[in-house]
Amino acid sequence: MSEERRKRQQEREDSSEGSGKGQKYLKWGVVILLLVAAFIAGRYYHNHKYDAFAKCLAARQAKMYGLYWCPHCIEQKEEFGTSFRYVPYVECAVKGSRELADECKIAGAKLFPSWQFGMEPPKEGVLSLEALSDKTGCSLP
Repeated sequence: MSEERRKRQQEREDSSEGSGKGQKYLKWGVVILLLVAAFIAGRYYHNHKYDAFAKCLAARQAKMYGLYWCPHCIEQKEEFGTSFRYVPYVECAVKGSRELADECKIAGAKLFPSWQFGMEPPKEGVLSLEALSDKTGCSLP
């Protein structure tokens, strides 16, 4: 009888060790899941932290004139990250031609990037986000 009892006790101990390993894997899985979620949240914030600023620029009639091949225009766009999609942007390059788009000619944009604020003439060059904030009154995050 004691031999049977020992076998049953051994079986219980073996089964409890297996569930302990399962709990250990579950805990590590939760930790990894939390780390991945934190990474994704941080990346989302980094990519979208200027959304409100860009929308404010649009509301204040700020407009950027640029060329798709211009390295300074690309630099200006990269400052906004994915939030640049909210910035009013006019592409001045006409593909397959050396001509500027009519809207750019009318605005008087000759050097790129150029920023126009309301009805003022365009201001040429890469502007820092702080300078854009000062010019429009939009607050940076």
